[in-house]
Amino acid sequence: PSDRDSPVKAKWQRRVAGTPDQEALVELGVQLEPSRSAWLEEIENLLASDDLVGDFSKAHLLPTVEGKDPGLKYISPGTLAAVLTGHFSSFIERSIVVDCRYPYEYEGGHIKGAVNLPLQRDVEEFLLEQPIVSPDSSKRVIIILHCEFSVERGPNMCKFLRERDRSCHVYPQLHYPELYVLKGGYREFFFQFPSHCEPRDYRPMEHPAFREELRKFRGRSR
Repeated sequence: PSDRDSPVKAKWQRRVAGTPDQEALVELGVQLEPSRSAWLEEIENLLASDDLVGDFSKAHLLPTVEGKDPGLKYISPGTLAAVLTGHFSSFIERSIVVDCRYPYEYEGGHIKGAVNLPLQRDVEEFLLEQPIVSPDSSKRVIIILHCEFSVERGPNMCKFLRERDRSCHVYPQLHYPELYVLKGGYREFFFQFPSHCEPRDYRPMEHPAFREELRKFRGRSR
């Protein structure tokens, strides 16, 4: 941040440059030296606007769609189906679908091959204790997260994974630079591609037969 002539700093100035007063405010922000985390977030947002993955090494492979959280990358059910059927196999070493729903939802129907990681500690144990690395540097490891609707649990887990991954490295290095959220979640995917689900069914989170399980997992998630 102290390097006034860095590419990121210059890019930021170009984006916000306007009236002399506005430019003065930008310079004032530099002089005030905001916290390191704030700077890193600003830099990451600027670079992500060019559709680069989390370590800024390359562009995202999968086509993205607009989602609720502009800070995350969303893919459509159709794109996930294309990944599952090998349309991107030339570029992907391994794609991991993380189902963030509760176990009773997962057992009632899930995307084939998806791993059920409903709690933050599950994600840390599965993905960060022994990170999954591609033996071929030209191929990618991508993570696709979802919940029932991909409105709360899936996006929140995506943010948690990126935060914990960042804490393991010198910025901007990451184990998993390419994270996606499945737009519409399992519900939308199931209705569009039931043949990719097993069992071929959909059990909602608020199913009346699983109220006690819901209560327990909500408590454990806090």
